Amino acid sequence: MNDIIKTILNHRSVRHFEDRPLTDEQIRLIVECAQAASTSSYMQAYSIIGVKNIQTKKKLAELAGNQAYVEKSGHLFIFCADLHRHEVIGEMEGKNVEDSLRSTEKFMVALIDAALAAQNAALAAESMGLGICYIGGIRNNLEEVSKLLKIPNKVIPLFALTVGYPAKETAKKPRIPFEHIYHEEEYKQDQEAYVRELEQYNETVSNYYDQRTNGIRKDTWTGQMARMLSNPTRMYMKQFVEQKGLNLN
Repeated sequence: MNDIIKTILNHRSVRHFEDRPLTDEQIRLIVECAQAASTSSYMQAYSIIGVKNIQTKKKLAELAGNQAYVEKSGHLFIFCADLHRHEVIGEMEGKNVEDSLRSTEKFMVALIDAALAAQNAALAAESMGLGICYIGGIRNNLEEVSKLLKIPNKVIPLFALTVGYPAKETAKKPRIPFEHIYHEEEYKQDQEAYVRELEQYNETVSNYYDQRTNGIRKDTWTGQMARMLSNPTRMYMKQFVEQKGLNLN
């Protein structure tokens, strides 16, 4: 056990922030930590857009489903899968890179690079005593988000990261038990054990909500997931990504 592991294990999403902006030094340090993340084949296939302007943050909060903490955060980082930079590289070097950039493989590289960078940024922020929350809601309307942030072709805004000084203590949600997540040597084949482990996790989650809400809410995890997945959302995504010139082959 060390301070880094303690920071990782103490993670929880923060949705209430003090009215206190991050300093330019904090912002730079968080971005530099993001850049220190591993990157496939040195591609660095992502970009980060920082948003300070209150009106822009307010509009992004609306587009993300009226999530007020997007507007109220100390700083907003938008993480993007970015192959536009590599399109420019092809022009600079006189090479035809289009087939590669349109491939599912390079699209996956950009997604993974952005996610790794974002997690580094999140851990850096939390180690500084700040709180964070990932905001996937910006994908509700990527056309409007792209217009607002003037995002070029071959760039996809993936999620936002709100960062700021926590205004209140936030409960930590229980994660799926180690035994259900970790498979030794091969994927577990015992379906009955698989279901049994999920049922046990349901009890843990239900107890968590029961205590957190004084008995008002007793959701199970599988119940939440089934309700969410039975109502498909953001089904425009494939078309939007292809319009951006990505994931085409």
